[in-house]
Amino acid sequence: MTISLATTSREIEEIRDLQEVNLKGNIRKKNRLSEGFLTAKYEHDFLKAMNDLTPAIIAKQNGVVVGYALATDRSLLTQHPLLNDLGAQINKIPFGGKFIGDFDYLVVGQLCVAKEVRGRGLAQDLYAQFKATYESRYPFAITDVDRENLASLKAHLKVGFQVVSMLQYGGSNWHVIIWDWRTH
Repeated sequence: MTISLATTSREIEEIRDLQEVNLKGNIRKKNRLSEGFLTAKYEHDFLKAMNDLTPAIIAKQNGVVVGYALATDRSLLTQHPLLNDLGAQINKIPFGGKFIGDFDYLVVGQLCVAKEVRGRGLAQDLYAQFKATYESRYPFAITDVDRENLASLKAHLKVGFQVVSMLQYGGSNWHVIIWDWRTH
């Protein structure tokens, strides 16, 4: 297993393919609690735009992407409906004596690990590289997790994210979580 930055169009396609398999609508309802799921669907062009500004962290096994953590610069939030809703709301949340919008933060666009490699600590490995790559440019990473997605929330809390607020948009309820790199 190797962890690196996504650099090729093929890797972006493999991210999109892995995403498709793990979208909420493609996971059986009875399996969502234990397996987790993805909510946002990103097309290839948007994934490329994200990757051009802030490359994704990917895990490859036998030359194929089996996990990823998408980094999203806040300048791109308005280009995707769910991210636009997130950005509009999180900027108003108090944090660190200011509002989140007062900071130059990094958004975790998505974290995904293929079902066949789960349980090996890959989410933690992806996030370790994510932090090493971006902590010198951003004070913290922020994302949201669907409140029904307990598997995802647990994985994020394990690496150091903390719940700072709750929101409702896009037909779902969300935990807003921050991984504050200024203190660690």
